[in-house]
Amino acid sequence: MNEKHRLTIGLLKLFDLTIVGFAFALTTFMIVKAEHGVSLALFLSMRTRAVNFVIASLALFICHSVFRICGLYRSRRLSRRRVEVMDVVKAMTINTACFVAIASLFSIRMITIPFLGIFWILSTLLLSTARLSIRHLAGYLRTQGRDLRYMLILGTNPRAVEFARKLLRRPQRGYRLLGFVDDDWPGIIGLKNAGFKVESDFAGLAEYLRQNVVDEVAIYLPFGSFYKHSAEVAGLCEQHGITMRFNSDVFALKTARWRAEEFDGDQYIATYTGSSELWPRTAKRFLDITVATAALVLLCPILLMTAIAIKLTSPGPVFFMQERIGINKRRFKILKFRTMVPNAEKLMAALEARNEVAGPVFKIKDDPRITPIGKFLRKSSIDELPQLLNVLNGDMSLVGPRPLPVRDYEGFHEDWQRRRFSVKPGITCLWQVNGRSGISFDEWMLLDLQYMDEWSLWLDFKILAKTVPAVFKGAGAV
Repeated sequence: MNEKHRLTIGLLKLFDLTIVGFAFALTTFMIVKAEHGVSLALFLSMRTRAVNFVIASLALFICHSVFRICGLYRSRRLSRRRVEVMDVVKAMTINTACFVAIASLFSIRMITIPFLGIFWILSTLLLSTARLSIRHLAGYLRTQGRDLRYMLILGTNPRAVEFARKLLRRPQRGYRLLGFVDDDWPGIIGLKNAGFKVESDFAGLAEYLRQNVVDEVAIYLPFGSFYKHSAEVAGLCEQHGITMRFNSDVFALKTARWRAEEFDGDQYIATYTGSSELWPRTAKRFLDITVATAALVLLCPILLMTAIAIKLTSPGPVFFMQERIGINKRRFKILKFRTMVPNAEKLMAALEARNEVAGPVFKIKDDPRITPIGKFLRKSSIDELPQLLNVLNGDMSLVGPRPLPVRDYEGFHEDWQRRRFSVKPGITCLWQVNGRSGISFDEWMLLDLQYMDEWSLWLDFKILAKTVPAVFKGAGAV
């Protein structure tokens, strides 16, 4: 990192903290004016105790640390605007939560829920607007030939050419394509006809790097057959201090994403499906605990009446416990209100021929094992309510693919369907709000994978909101 870049990052950090401080001061003024009718002049003339400066300094230090951890000061040339805005939202959400802790620690009565809400909105909007404005200004300057990065691409396969076309389509990124590096092969003719240049072969690359301005090298060579060339280029880039980029999808995976990790001083690349970030998973868990606890308290009379009704109308236990397949094939005991006769699982073998659903799952519309009260409990989905305890225990989530019995899992024949077990199972998911038992098994699996690929907290909220009317309609429940 050169001195100019260090200065730019330092000014950006100061700018961000100034915006946060301004948002905090503006929020304070708005609250004080609304509650006490204080004018701006009087507000600015108020004295502040020394201890408040210490607390403010601590808060700004935490803000700076969170911004850095959330990656707000890494290069954003190749990232999309939406990604940068989402990082700002994430950072300010964490900072606001930290302010709650500070307010509790120092007994700051001014920091209330309305205060935090206004502060979060103001700071997030101001920071996002500032970042987008800086991004727009930087893009304009780059189109005018300022702050350019000179890129050399190693390899001439279709993925390398597509990467080059992306760079050329977005001049605001500030990249100047020098050309390609590759040995002579038939495909190079088409490359040259398309207007691209081959600057060097592999043997002449070291000399080319010595004699030319090169800021970055993008490696697009086949992982297996060209590993030696890639390793040599990586060593050259390290020696010259040149940034090296390579496409992480060396195995051509369709849905997996990757992230860089460090373990005991070594660097690794990990692939994952779904969300791997801590804060969305933490927020999802917080939502699970909050909603499940509130639901159990509010539904206590219904739970008690249901237990009494089951006990009075059918011999056997109130609850039904069964081993289910959880996240990454972990097994756990699911808890439901009993809706069948006590020996229902032993009677399943005799009813296999009447199964009405294709695939490994077992469903019968008029199952003779269901008790009279059980029909109502299933139709209303009241039998599922004890699973709120599974949610609190951490075996399940409110929203996620339904946990399947061991018998159903053992009937799976396609490995792509098993990806649904890489996330925590839930009480409701897209399957419940899109027909439930009225859709085929393959459609059910595809809906689960769709949920995983498109997951967000907002999607969870939408599914929870749609689950309520779906339950009242009772469509597809068996």
